[in-house]
Amino acid sequence: MTLAPHRGHQDLRQSLALAAAKGTFPSILLLHGTPGIGKQSLGLWVAQLLLCTAPSSQQGPCGQCQGCHMVLGLEHPDLHWYFPLPRPKGASTPEKLEHALEEARWEALAKRREHPLRVEDGEATEGLYLATARAIRHRASRRPSMAQRQVFIVGRAETLVSQDSSPEAANALLKVLEEPPEGTFFILTARELGRVLSTIRSRSVVVHTPPLLPEEVESFLREDAGMEPDRARNLALLSRGSIGRALAFGMDPDGEGEEGPLTLHRREAYRIVQASVEPSPARGFALALGQATSGGRALADRLVHVEDWLRDLAAVLAGAGHAVADPRARDALDGLAGAHPVHPLAPVLALAAVERARELARGNGNPQLVVSALISELRKHFQSMPAESSTASPAPPLTAGTRP
Repeated sequence: MTLAPHRGHQDLRQSLALAAAKGTFPSILLLHGTPGIGKQSLGLWVAQLLLCTAPSSQQGPCGQCQGCHMVLGLEHPDLHWYFPLPRPKGASTPEKLEHALEEARWEALAKRREHPLRVEDGEATEGLYLATARAIRHRASRRPSMAQRQVFIVGRAETLVSQDSSPEAANALLKVLEEPPEGTFFILTARELGRVLSTIRSRSVVVHTPPLLPEEVESFLREDAGMEPDRARNLALLSRGSIGRALAFGMDPDGEGEEGPLTLHRREAYRIVQASVEPSPARGFALALGQATSGGRALADRLVHVEDWLRDLAAVLAGAGHAVADPRARDALDGLAGAHPVHPLAPVLALAAVERARELARGNGNPQLVVSALISELRKHFQSMPAESSTASPAPPLTAGTRP
């Protein structure tokens, strides 16, 4: 199987195609944006563009030549795609670690060929290790095998600095980025630009990759994922412009359907917000104690759902309930807002607290302490900015009939 062609980002792609046609394409391109919006897919499109034998300044890669087909099949010898992986066990020396990581990378690429519409669960601790950076440097020193150029895609470049709080891996890659060999191009991607080493950012052309339009996500889900139109439309609304997010909701990897991991994480996030608006702190204490005592890095990705609920709650409180991401969650949000009225600005101001909690979690903080601190900060915002209301009733829990 081959990967699906990239969707969306038409203006950005046209600008990149024009730069390639003029011979001004940067040696190091850093694409950043929220998870699942297609940054690495766009990186593969760029690889097609640079390895295509008949590219167009308007349309980009031709999509028909051998080079284009080989890129989509992840078979081109001059395309080198690296991404975070779990650290292999039993690799006692740098040489063994490099070999084990390379084997793991090839296995992962084989799985991506077999299952192009993959879903990342975000639970495993992964990184781009010093051994990976050394492997990239070694491969970049070689000449291209088939084309006149070679392209390196390095996904989630911010994880280059995640090993033992040391920038060694990033600095090792930096050495080849300082003076890339002629005809060698690097496409780096990052979810969080601020976590990419500043010296790497300064040597890159940094481009923000925006979320996709809902209709672009819907089109992908219908045409490439084979979903029914109604389901594709609903998931596109919930996606916030992220195909990866829509796929995670709609194609649960464990076969758990509506109760898959992502759905459960979103329910957990609702309970955090619910506990934060209630006058009593009891529910918040119970939620914090119910967390695991380890696994902070996995918690960091789950907390993004708290941000989603806060944004939707702010919309409901401001009288713009039609703007919530998922209309089927409207009843739960209306009930929450009616039971404990707060100022519409409170959820917006509370977003900073979620980002602080995610930063603590990314540092592998204790999830119980992280959630406890988050709820405490959220409560300060909600309790200090009440809104007048003549009635109040208990906020409803999410039920089986409510799509989170």
